[in-house]
Amino acid sequence: MHDDLAAAVDALFPSIRVELEALVRIPSVSAADFDASQVRRSAEATADLLRRYGFGAVRLLELEGAHPAVFGEIAGPPGAPTVLLYAHHDVQPPGPDSEWATAPFMPLERDGRLYGRGSSDDKCGIVTHAAVARLLGDTPPVGIKVFVEGEEEVGSSHLEDFLAAHGPLLAADVIVIADSGNWRVGTPALTTSLRGLISAFVEVQVLESGVHSGQFGGAIPDALTILTRVLSSLHDAAGNVAIPGLVSEETDPLDLTEEELRSQAGVLPGVQMIGTGTLTSRLWTRPAAAVLAIDAPAVAKAINQLIPKARAKVSVRLAPGDSPARAMQALVDHLESRPAWGARVTVTPFESGEPFRLGGDDPRLAAFRRGFAEAWGRPSVDIGVGGSIPFVAAFSAANPGAAIVLTGAADPECRAHGPNESIHLDELRRFVLAEAIALRELAG
Repeated sequence: MHDDLAAAVDALFPSIRVELEALVRIPSVSAADFDASQVRRSAEATADLLRRYGFGAVRLLELEGAHPAVFGEIAGPPGAPTVLLYAHHDVQPPGPDSEWATAPFMPLERDGRLYGRGSSDDKCGIVTHAAVARLLGDTPPVGIKVFVEGEEEVGSSHLEDFLAAHGPLLAADVIVIADSGNWRVGTPALTTSLRGLISAFVEVQVLESGVHSGQFGGAIPDALTILTRVLSSLHDAAGNVAIPGLVSEETDPLDLTEEELRSQAGVLPGVQMIGTGTLTSRLWTRPAAAVLAIDAPAVAKAINQLIPKARAKVSVRLAPGDSPARAMQALVDHLESRPAWGARVTVTPFESGEPFRLGGDDPRLAAFRRGFAEAWGRPSVDIGVGGSIPFVAAFSAANPGAAIVLTGAADPECRAHGPNESIHLDELRRFVLAEAIALRELAG
């Protein structure tokens, strides 16, 4: 047992919370239409936190055109493994303030949860890594490096460049990515699979320009009607993805119920679940397709006109083991082969990310399982994540011998990316303790 660490976490936790609140107050939205100076401000605040909590060699890592990342390091004993701790300091846009019960960048505690944009995704990861360094002292049992990215929420577009430019600096034996979460409040988890991602723009054009819907309607189709017919082909009648040839697997159902899933997502009464197979398979190891946006006239600006052109963005999550390149071609072929009434349908690939399987049986993960078991008083479970984290594959490629540990303090009630994002404070306290125990255990 590590009673000394547990007591130290309890004593330090009020300061950890203060540090998290300070970071949440910085609106570090990395999206292009937002103030980039706030992302830099967040990087500088993160660097200051790392220095105060014991990291040396703290610096901002800069690349032209990229938001700054932050690096820090504490040397371990000769021959000890080196652990790289990852988090990100950028956040999603908050969306309309009217959808938040509290101001998105003014942290507020309610019922044991701290609310605010970035509280769970992923500024809690920053304070966890900083706190673990403080807890393990000036001479930790392992070498500790920390890398806090500033572009995760915009696809980590420069991460491979950072890894190429600073490869030796970021090399490690174990890489802990604190950007996932637990099975539920009170049940810790290690993430062992990630879905991949492809997305594309679908455009339908039927006319050179808009024409009178009364004069020509009934003989000439409009682009939006055809677009909806094309998009409806993404699913079969049961709601399964209908794109031919995509990988699909079953996985452990664990104890997830439809009632719990509906509650987590806020599904309205009467709305049915889609797809077949276990709920966990539908969420983790089967493909999922969604229409993310449509370019067409807004209702408030509608006129009696046949729309000449309409466009949508389609996203498909890929099961572990699938190939984004092959899946993208399947998506293009599927959509372009369904031009209702001879309309011109053009599909333009946009982005892709690799799915990933993590080494659930890697012996180095046993240290983290022991940390979770002690911090929560119960064994951890292995889960998948339906979302895509392409940089995990990038880290693995840059450090082929490293064990990848994907975990975090979040839970299904955190509402990351949505209004009223929050972190359960007791879960965060337990996660700090678990990570500290795991790093001590890694030293043997």
